[in-house]
Amino acid sequence: MKTTHINFIGNRKIAMTFSGILMVIAIVSLAVRGLQMGIDFTGGTLIEVGYQQTADLAVLRKTLDESGFTNATVQNFGTSKDVLIRLKLQEGVNSADLSNKVLEAINKNTTTPASLRRVEFVGPQVGDDLATDGFLALLYSTVAILVYVAVRFEWKFSVGAIIATFHDVIVTLGVFSVFALEFDLTVLAAILALIGYSLNDTIVVYDRIRENFRKMRKTSTEDMMNIAVNDTLSRTIMISMTVFLVLVSLFFLGGEVIHNFSIALLFGVVFGTYSSIFIASPAALILGVSPEDLIVPEKEGAHLDGMP
Repeated sequence: MKTTHINFIGNRKIAMTFSGILMVIAIVSLAVRGLQMGIDFTGGTLIEVGYQQTADLAVLRKTLDESGFTNATVQNFGTSKDVLIRLKLQEGVNSADLSNKVLEAINKNTTTPASLRRVEFVGPQVGDDLATDGFLALLYSTVAILVYVAVRFEWKFSVGAIIATFHDVIVTLGVFSVFALEFDLTVLAAILALIGYSLNDTIVVYDRIRENFRKMRKTSTEDMMNIAVNDTLSRTIMISMTVFLVLVSLFFLGGEVIHNFSIALLFGVVFGTYSSIFIASPAALILGVSPEDLIVPEKEGAHLDGMP
């Protein structure tokens, strides 16, 4: 296979400027607009209803709006005849009364009434606990990455990996904030999966850089990094495209339940691949990593060990 000779590291200033703009947009949006939290985190009621024929979601949304159930999320669940209705927390109304009112509203003026399948209620305290635990999971995983890469490679590589991972997470969260997409537990799971994916890609590049550092000592650090990124490029593209095609299939065929999950991973895979090439290695280079950082020091008197 023909090896590419693209000057990725040489274009690091352009890439980092682009990433900086994306980060600023994401952080400003998160600070001003925040995330549109789902009922998993805010608390609310989930109602599943079934129809004898395909449900018209547009009509259902309009009916619920007219009946006073604003901001209700309506989506198919499993089949086109099953519908999931999510309602934000409403003070002074229990889930049983709320589900009866919703069923009465959607069955009014219709010849094909819906049947109630299940009702689930998530209290505000449970939602707060889920949000806290979820973001603690993000924090702990980030710290674990920092320690792992520092032990396996060198602290400058560790910081580079964290910067790349932080970049991927913030930009992906920024997408959800800018476009007001609902952030629920499935999206949080996607973010955690993204951290693992991004780190895996970065580790592969770092491994090749370490090999180059030990074999090509007369080559400049920037050139060695460029060679490493080019050597692993075909592998990175093949894996990224494979995952991307699976996620596109999930996005179009997986149904509304995992719609936002697919979106989070789609953007995550794109930015994770980008950051492993343009962010992780250049960040380590900026921090001053050199071949000497990865050369194992020779023990004093080691040459005498084999002598009689």
